[in-house]
Amino acid sequence: MKTNLIAAMIAVLVVSITMSVLSVAQNVDAQEITPFPSREKTISVSGMATMSVNPDQLNINFGVETQKKTAKEALDSNSVLMNEAITAIKAAGITDSEIGTSSFNIYPVYDSYEDKESGRWTQELIGYRVSNVVTVQTDKLDRVAGIIDNAVNAGVNRVDSVYFSLSPTTQQKLQDDLLEKAILNAKAKAEKALAPLDHKIAGVKLVSLDEFYLPVTMYDSPSFVKSDSRGPTPIFSSDQDVSTSANVVFIIESN
Repeated sequence: MKTNLIAAMIAVLVVSITMSVLSVAQNVDAQEITPFPSREKTISVSGMATMSVNPDQLNINFGVETQKKTAKEALDSNSVLMNEAITAIKAAGITDSEIGTSSFNIYPVYDSYEDKESGRWTQELIGYRVSNVVTVQTDKLDRVAGIIDNAVNAGVNRVDSVYFSLSPTTQQKLQDDLLEKAILNAKAKAEKALAPLDHKIAGVKLVSLDEFYLPVTMYDSPSFVKSDSRGPTPIFSSDQDVSTSANVVFIIESN
């Protein structure tokens, strides 16, 4: 009995030692296949590019608001004035393709009053208001005064905004040109910074592009005076500075 017991204990001990050795070996193998930390040298640089351009698109948002006792009366009155306004801006050289509806609304108008007996405030329906706003987008920048004056004289009673911008085609071309210049600017900065360090650019690790920035020359709610004696509404476009930036991470090495 004692002999069998001793033999069993030795067998268990041998198995335990064997498992421990295998575990250590697995850990050693895992450490051996772990890659070394990257010793890659990099430099991160931001490049900028700016260009002054003339806007080539005129944008005008204006409309007609009318209020009557019934929705039909308000709509009929609004339609007459808006049709006259559209005819007037076409007379200034604007085509149907350059005119679009921006918003159209019909909503009730209430008047609030206090009931003398109960002291409660009550709302009373007094009519309906119709608002029809259109947008003119055109490359005829020199006709801005004629468009506005004709529209106002024809019955337009709200002008939400007048602003100059770049057409989609021009904007895309500028964006491509400025992007290339921004990246070249980043490269030039990196080369200048590395020169005294006796290093050079060996490759590119990452390029991050920022948004294209385009300021807008905006004229909000211009004031108009309907008078035949005054001159045309003075609104002028001006040059705009557009810009973009790019961040480039360069891989570097010693010379």
